[in-house]
Amino acid sequence: MKYVRLTKEQLEELHPEFITFLATQSIDKKEWDDIKNNKPEIAEQEIDVFSDMIWDRAISNVNYIDHFSKNYIFLFKCVENAIYSYVINSNIDNIDFLTVDGINWLSDNIFSDDIEIKKGKKDISEDRNGSLFSIIKQGGIISKGELFTKLDYLLNQ
Repeated sequence: MKYVRLTKEQLEELHPEFITFLATQSIDKKEWDDIKNNKPEIAEQEIDVFSDMIWDRAISNVNYIDHFSKNYIFLFKCVENAIYSYVINSNIDNIDFLTVDGINWLSDNIFSDDIEIKKGKKDISEDRNGSLFSIIKQGGIISKGELFTKLDYLLNQ
């Protein structure tokens, strides 16, 4: 598997798509029930292939990922062959970017000496979707890019 198997809840949500997926392989309901009951390893393989297909399709549409931790915020802009990033770090130990107070403090102190901002770029032409999935798996959240865009504007005006 390239990614991870969809959860039972995700599979239930994608039931119509899964039926279509099985139909493209000439597997009807009766045959699927037989496979599940008599060849569970084949059923799991089919679910794995379907899961990879869904993840691949979803990740192909990702343009921005945000990742928050106590003292760091990672903002990613994902283009075809590269990921551009901003890493925001607080030099003050008691600031927690996972709280509203921490975000408000950052807003007030973004250009102070207590904040360090690093800009980066990474080539991902070998495996774009795998690279993005790795960020998501570590806690990244797919976003619309508002924070990346605002910070980019503030730093480059």
